[in-house]
Amino acid sequence: MTNNPSLLRHTLATLAYRLGKVVRDAPEGFTTYPDGDTQCAGKVLAHIGDLMDWAISLVDGAQKWNDSKPLTWADEVARVFKAIETFDQRLEQTGAGASSEERLFQGPIADALTHTGQLAMMRRLAGCKMKGENYHKADIVVGRVSLDQTPPRQEF
Repeated sequence: MTNNPSLLRHTLATLAYRLGKVVRDAPEGFTTYPDGDTQCAGKVLAHIGDLMDWAISLVDGAQKWNDSKPLTWADEVARVFKAIETFDQRLEQTGAGASSEERLFQGPIADALTHTGQLAMMRRLAGCKMKGENYHKADIVVGRVSLDQTPPRQEF
């Protein structure tokens, strides 16, 4: 694979779009759902932030893992999206850097997408369903990786 991070950056934009839909308007107390579970929603969200921080360290050539303690829901959402933005900026500036596109995708990015689906399922189980969406029609753009996303084009 060449050092052309456009597909990885589009994948991060997709992650930001989908994760934004999952975390936006989460119910009060969702961060501790399910109660008593060590892998509650707040911990899963913190793990996504840790994955993005790890990815940045891989690009920078100084692999580092941190198992963060979850912050408040709002603070954790902000932390995660800041990490996604930083990772996207690194890819734009240096490509995969000291890592490879394949390994960045198969490790931190794929894991973050998996956990985004996990959070979506947890929301449904917590009684705060989100509308389904035809993501093929979603307005997902390389570089748009903040929590602020365009409204869905085709929900159902």
